[in-house]
Amino acid sequence: MKIIGGRYKGLTIDTSKNLSYRPTQSRIRKSIFDIITPFTYSSVLDLYSGSGILGFESASRGADSITFVEINSDSIKMLKSNESKFEGVEFFMVRKKAFYFIKSIENKYDLIFADPPYDKLDYTVLMSMCIEKLSKNGKLILEMSNNNLSFTNSIERKYGDTKIVIYTKQWKE
Repeated sequence: MKIIGGRYKGLTIDTSKNLSYRPTQSRIRKSIFDIITPFTYSSVLDLYSGSGILGFESASRGADSITFVEINSDSIKMLKSNESKFEGVEFFMVRKKAFYFIKSIENKYDLIFADPPYDKLDYTVLMSMCIEKLSKNGKLILEMSNNNLSFTNSIERKYGDTKIVIYTKQWKE
């Protein structure tokens, strides 16, 4: 799998057919990053990281720190192996269930990716929890199965069996 933009464009991210993740397709990644351009996100949280491609793509585009949250220890090993390909970016690997991680942190993030196993959890609860952890004008990108769920104040794009929900936290003064 290759990075599609930024200073590491073309860099290969190692993956494994023995792991059960579902990496975000390159055409969907391109669309996501086109929508959130210009890329001005310093701190990125990649929940249900799997291959980590969304976090690594963010690192290529200028993020200062990426936190990967993944429960599978083999995926964490692969993430650690790939992090060595990047310079000047702080990477944090957390082996924990995403819900437990979100509940336990005080940090705010500029950009949160959530790509959970399709239809295995309550997307509304996940959205709500993630929105609380967004910084001012932060964005949440949720990847899910193409279903009938809709979220107010968000952009939705459909790509075959996949739906991307993009939510921007509006700052209320």
